[in-house]
Amino acid sequence: MSHIAVERNRRRQMNDHLKVLRSLTPCFYIKRGDQASIIGGVIEFIKELHQVLQSLESKKRRKSLSPSPGPSPRPLQPSPRPADSSFGFENVKELGACCNSPVADVEAKISGSNVILRTVSQRIPGQIVKIISVLEKHCFEVLHLNISSMEDTVLYSFVVKIGLECQLSVEELAVEVQQSFCAKAVYANEI
Repeated sequence: MSHIAVERNRRRQMNDHLKVLRSLTPCFYIKRGDQASIIGGVIEFIKELHQVLQSLESKKRRKSLSPSPGPSPRPLQPSPRPADSSFGFENVKELGACCNSPVADVEAKISGSNVILRTVSQRIPGQIVKIISVLEKHCFEVLHLNISSMEDTVLYSFVVKIGLECQLSVEELAVEVQQSFCAKAVYANEI
């Protein structure tokens, strides 16, 4: 009888913890209400938060060292991860580029036949439209968009399909997207 009560208490605690996790996670991360989906969604959300944290720490370091006057493309350096990394990125090999400035950090990586594009910046009204305009102008098709924000900082994560007519390299794409943060007047005339 005691074992049954202990097990019932354990299940109740697990369900309570799952409810809390579900309430703390944005709804679009959790597809279904079963335990595995809730835990999987929470893991994805924590990965996104981890990326935002890394980007913010990187931005803080850059600002404290010496902010650059404009965008500067540079080859993407994979960040070292411990061998026991729980995020599963340690064996992923991707080609990519970063283009960072005091206004925004832009990262583009080729993943299979798609490009993963991430930007971290302050909230700028209409910026998402500018980025999508750049992508469509260069024959990229947006397959997925995820928006994460924390206070006045926003992370846009795109998965885009490379069109047959696309002539841009990953480095050029990162620079083009970076320029969309800076050139407000140019894009206003194009739209």
